[in-house]
Amino acid sequence: MSIYTLPVKVQRTHERAKLPVYSSKEAAGADLHAMINNKIEKEVIAPGQTRLIQTGLKIELPEGTEAQVRSRSGLALKKSIIVLNAPGTIDSDYRGEIGVIIHNAGNEDFWVSHGDRIAQLVIAPVLRGVFEEAAEIQSITDRGEGGFGSTGVQS
Repeated sequence: MSIYTLPVKVQRTHERAKLPVYSSKEAAGADLHAMINNKIEKEVIAPGQTRLIQTGLKIELPEGTEAQVRSRSGLALKKSIIVLNAPGTIDSDYRGEIGVIIHNAGNEDFWVSHGDRIAQLVIAPVLRGVFEEAAEIQSITDRGEGGFGSTGVQS
């Protein structure tokens, strides 16, 4: 099986911004890096606080694709740092700077330094629905109208 590649144009909005990088040969997500442009080159996210951290990057996605901004599993597990709206969606027609909404769900201050890997960027195809109003949804399934937790707990 081979990995498919897709050209994605990336523009740095600041000369010190770092391009996304895949950390392993078969990684699905490319690491996004923090762009901190202040005297100390750090920003603190207090417990329970949410901050927008810039990346210093703009991207031009091909039509029919999106970029998903996701949490890094190591930060989530070890520091309780998550991308709040994960996955955050970057539409193919967006041309602004990529910002990452970071939330500190932990009990300690979290310092973000310039260049830190703060999230992952996954490029994905997009399917758009053609919504057709129906008087009734008629197909029958085993699940039916069972919602949250209706399928039980698997062990």
